[in-house]
Amino acid sequence: MAKTETAYIVGVGGGLSASLARLFAGEGMKVVFGARDVSKLNALAEETGASCITCDAVDPAGVESFFADAGAQAGPPDICVFNPSYRTRGPIAELDPEEVRKAILISCFAGFLVGQAAAKAMLRNGSGSILFTGASASVKGYAQSASFAMGKFGLRGLAQSMARELAPKGIHIAHFVIDGGIRQGPNDNRAAARGEDGMLDPDAIARSYLDIHRQHRSAWTWEIELRPWVENF
Repeated sequence: MAKTETAYIVGVGGGLSASLARLFAGEGMKVVFGARDVSKLNALAEETGASCITCDAVDPAGVESFFADAGAQAGPPDICVFNPSYRTRGPIAELDPEEVRKAILISCFAGFLVGQAAAKAMLRNGSGSILFTGASASVKGYAQSASFAMGKFGLRGLAQSMARELAPKGIHIAHFVIDGGIRQGPNDNRAAARGEDGMLDPDAIARSYLDIHRQHRSAWTWEIELRPWVENF
């Protein structure tokens, strides 16, 4: 009888993370949500049977507590998805340093904390997948978007380093370059304005995450780019 897998999703909202939760639950996985405000996740948790545990991903003690509680409730993670990000826009000469600090903490340092905790849990079993959500800003620094580029470049570097270190130990690390806007439900006005293929379908992205998790270790990939065909690159 196949083992029931457990998926942790850190940084849960109504877009990609919701699609991931539905897909993982549909695959028979036990799902655990980690978010600063879990009260917003009641409907999704009820739909997917997920457990909700408070997690401030920039706080080392908070991340440690989340993994301890999640492990006690659902078991150690077979897959852990890091999904949070934050940005502040504007000319470099006018950016608020505290907002930039916040962007780097959420997009990058939190990724380290969650990735470290997931690695500790998975190394005990010698298997598992840690998946990081990046963006086109992971590989291109856009004008007036320095904080986002700094955070996402750092997250990509973290993922690459972890992949080289942990793949020989049975842990699959993958970084996803999401190049384009993600459709936020059927009533997303941006999607309507851009046409049928103008934005990424979160359900399709989620399927790619699952496919990467299911890859045979003889043919692992550490990074994948996903974009609508109409997106410039």
